Amino acid sequence: MTTLITGANRGIGRALLDQSRAAGDLTFGTARTVMDNLLQLDVANASSVKILAKELKDQPLDLLVCNAGVYLDKGDTLAAGYESDKWADTFAINVTGVFLTIQALLPNLRAAQNARIAIISSQMASDTNAPGGSYIYRASKAAALNLGRNLASDLKPEGIAVGIYHPGWVQTDMGGASAAITVDEAATGLLQRFAALNIATTGCFETWDGRAHPY
Repeated sequence: MTTLITGANRGIGRALLDQSRAAGDLTFGTARTVMDNLLQLDVANASSVKILAKELKDQPLDLLVCNAGVYLDKGDTLAAGYESDKWADTFAINVTGVFLTIQALLPNLRAAQNARIAIISSQMASDTNAPGGSYIYRASKAAALNLGRNLASDLKPEGIAVGIYHPGWVQTDMGGASAAITVDEAATGLLQRFAALNIATTGCFETWDGRAHPY
């Protein structure tokens, strides 16, 4: 199986990359800056996305994992935070970047049989989980969820399945040291979810440990 994981230089992305390679899959990882064993990709830059597609040429992709993301408004206050540039930068990466990556790599996905796309969103995307705060991040992840659901409808006739996933509260720079699970636990669960994804379940919104999440 051939997989590509965006944002694979650290955190959940790195754990997904390491576990996928350990399983024997041909796995490409990307990072915003040039790093050993990773392809360069700035998902918010259309030219960078196109360059990646050219580098992959006609390589079939069985699985595309859109993991790259940011949480720029963490800790912001309603009175003084949430500057406009944070909105623009967050949506450029968490939403537009997901779409541009999928759009550019569609020929590679179409070249594989029963290809799958996994979009890492968050439980904070759900309108059933609205305790306030983190407005930019919540809005961006809700948009990514909506994007994934609509892509699932458009790509279903082509046999390409799309799943959207909450990775859990994970011990990363984003989740913090007091988070509930490790990156390896999250990656193991997510890879199991990706393996189970098919046309019958396309458009699903699931947690890392296999529970359906309310939209």
